[in-house]
Amino acid sequence: MKIKRVMYLGYYIKQLDNKKFNLFLNYAAQKTGKSKTALLNDLLRSVFKYNISILEYFQFRFFEKEISERERWAGTGYMYEYQLTMNPTDERHILDDKRLFYKNYREFFVHSVADREELKNPETAEKLLSSKAGKLVFKASDGKGGAQVEIRDSSDFAGTDMIGFMKKNNYGLVEEFINQHPDLNRLSPSAVNTVRIFTQLNEEGEVEMLGCRLRISVNSPVDNMAAGNLAAPLDEKSGVVIGPAVYSDITKDACTIHPVTKVKIPGFQVPFWPETIEMVKRAAKKHPQNRSIGWDVVITEKGPGLIEGNHDWCKLLWQLPVQKGLKSILERYKGPDLPKKEKQGEPVSVQA
Repeated sequence: MKIKRVMYLGYYIKQLDNKKFNLFLNYAAQKTGKSKTALLNDLLRSVFKYNISILEYFQFRFFEKEISERERWAGTGYMYEYQLTMNPTDERHILDDKRLFYKNYREFFVHSVADREELKNPETAEKLLSSKAGKLVFKASDGKGGAQVEIRDSSDFAGTDMIGFMKKNNYGLVEEFINQHPDLNRLSPSAVNTVRIFTQLNEEGEVEMLGCRLRISVNSPVDNMAAGNLAAPLDEKSGVVIGPAVYSDITKDACTIHPVTKVKIPGFQVPFWPETIEMVKRAAKKHPQNRSIGWDVVITEKGPGLIEGNHDWCKLLWQLPVQKGLKSILERYKGPDLPKKEKQGEPVSVQA
């Protein structure tokens, strides 16, 4: 156990955003009146004791929390080990590769998508180029957290020109630009604001909800928290926002009013909510070898559609909007009957 956590610490240091680390450290010192040395000592102990990353010490606000409360939070190391068990390495590839995800879950999509091979069909290419939105979204097959995404005007291309462009820029997939539902556009028009729903298959193979969140862009072309955007908690039964939206930047206050559009966030109703839940439950059962998935859902005027499924779904997006640690929820599913994977490696800190 100790050796594994030393390895994790090395990974956290290698991946550390030093600018953000210094910002958070200075904030915590000012907020608590503690010395930076004392905070760093506490941070190091917490990384080992609670299996969290360096930045999560600040994002979970451990510098203000008692030991009993710290125990409740699921950090990067814990989530890596949990998700490795729930979504085995030899099965999760259909979620890792956006091309495979589309081909395995295309029945749940409400927008057109194609890979390079499919674009060789002139009809497929023409369908994408003639979409009403007039825009195309190019994505890397393994891009995460909104990375490796480019939006271009359809008029920039003709026929199979897209294939050469995708090869040159290492894009594996091109999608029709999605026009989100007018209610979500009123909330924040700068990006498509997606719903993240976390599902878990229990021992009977039935779908249980771990939580629902609304990602809200703030003058940004993407809606990820890691890009400086907001996330709010949703009521699972109604699809209504039930609390303020939060940033992953601990120096910023939670918002009850959108900082740009001035739309009230708590009380906001996500459209097509029953249809959204029904769709996600069906998707969660389609490949039950992956038991715990974070689904990204777009809501359009035509209804909900899948964007992607994440086997390494983000603990920040899950816990920060409800402002409490949720590790105990996952503990219910770590029974002896669930398979254990022997292959281990470095934890992956996923951007929300």
